[in-house]
Amino acid sequence: MKSRATLWILLGGSLILALSLGIRHGFGLFLAPMSAEFGWGREVFAFAIALQNLIWGLTQPFTGALADRFGAQRTVVVGGVLYAIGLALMGLADSAWSLSLSAGLLIGIGLSGTSFSVILGVVGRAVPAEKRSLGMGIAAAAGSLGQFVMLPGSLGLINWLGWSAALLVLGLLVALIVPLTAMIKDKPLPVHGQEQSLAEALREACSHSGFWLLALGFFVCGFQVVFIGVHLPAYLVDQHLPALVGTTVLALVGLFNVFGTYIAGWLGGRFAKPRLLSALYLARAAVIGAFIMAPLTVWSAYAFGIAMGLLWLSTVPLTNGTVATLFGVRNLSMLGGIVFLFHQLGAFLGGWMGGYLYDKTGSYDLVWQIAILLSLMAAALNWPVREQPVARLQQAGVGA
Repeated sequence: MKSRATLWILLGGSLILALSLGIRHGFGLFLAPMSAEFGWGREVFAFAIALQNLIWGLTQPFTGALADRFGAQRTVVVGGVLYAIGLALMGLADSAWSLSLSAGLLIGIGLSGTSFSVILGVVGRAVPAEKRSLGMGIAAAAGSLGQFVMLPGSLGLINWLGWSAALLVLGLLVALIVPLTAMIKDKPLPVHGQEQSLAEALREACSHSGFWLLALGFFVCGFQVVFIGVHLPAYLVDQHLPALVGTTVLALVGLFNVFGTYIAGWLGGRFAKPRLLSALYLARAAVIGAFIMAPLTVWSAYAFGIAMGLLWLSTVPLTNGTVATLFGVRNLSMLGGIVFLFHQLGAFLGGWMGGYLYDKTGSYDLVWQIAILLSLMAAALNWPVREQPVARLQQAGVGA
C-alpha cells in the first residue's frame, strides 16, 4: 500500500463506505417514530428494511459484475444517486407501499452500488496480495466508524427536526458519495493477460465447495446483524430501558467494530481465514447467549454492544479475502456479490422475522435463540474450507 494511487483509492473507498453504511445502520432508529405516527405494527417497517436487504443482495452480483468489467466509478455514482433519492422519498413515505418502494427498492439498489462488494473489489485489486486482507479490513472498519458517527447524528436529527426532515438531511449527506467517486479510479485488468469470461468465472466458483460454504456461513452474519441493528433499540425499550440506550449500544457496536474489523483483517494475513471465521461465529453465539440469559441492565447492554462490535463485520474482510485467495481478484466484486447475496437473504429473514414473530408472540425471545443456533451452524460450515487458490491460479504460478 505504498503507492499514492493505492492510498487514494483506499481513502476514497473508506469514505464512501463510512457514508453508505453509517447511514444504513441507523435505520432502526426510525422504526418507532414512523410506526407510532402511522399506527403500523412493527412488521410494516421491518418488512421494508428486510426488502431493502433482499434487493441489495439480489442486485449485488450484477453491480459487482459491472464494476469488475467497467470500473467502479460509474456503478458507485448510480448507486449514490438512487440511495439519495430513496432516502428523500422515505422521508415522504406515508404508507406501507411507499415505504417499501423507497426504503426497500431504491435504497436496496443504491446500497448494492456503494457498499462492500464493489468497494472491496476496488481495494482488492489495488492492494498487493500480501496486504489485501489488511486493506479490506481498513476499508470495512471505516464503514463501522461511519456507524459510530452517524447513529448519534441520526438520533439528534430525529429529535431536532423530526423523522421526515432527518431523512431528507441524510439524503443530502449520501449525495456526497458522487463527488467522492473521483478518488476510486479503478481500471480492472485481465488475469495473467487473458480475460476470463463471466460464465467461466461463475462455473469455476459454483463447482467449488468452499465457495458455497462461505456463502452459507455469510447468511448467518446477515441474519444476526440486521435483526440486531433493526430491532435492538425497540427490544431495549420493551425492557424498560431509555431510548438513548439502544442508540448508544449501536454506536458502541460501530466504534468497537472499527477495532474488530481492522484486527480481523490483520489476523487474516497471518492465519487461515476460514478458521478465524469459525472462531468469530462461535464467539457470537457465546455473546448473544450471555446477553439474553444475564439480567438486563444499562451496563450489560453496553457490554453487549462492545462485544458484538468486536465481532460485527469482522467477517467481511475474512470472507472477501478468502474469495480473493481462492479465485483471484479479476472477478472479485461479482463473486463477492454472490456470496453477499446469501448474507442479504439472511438479512431479509432476520429483519422481517424479528417484526413478524414480535407481532405474533409479543417477544423477541425465539429470534434470539435462532440467532444462537445459526452461529453454531456457521462455525461448522466455515471450518472445512481450504484457503488454497484454484487450479487455474496454481498452474499460472499465482498465489493469493
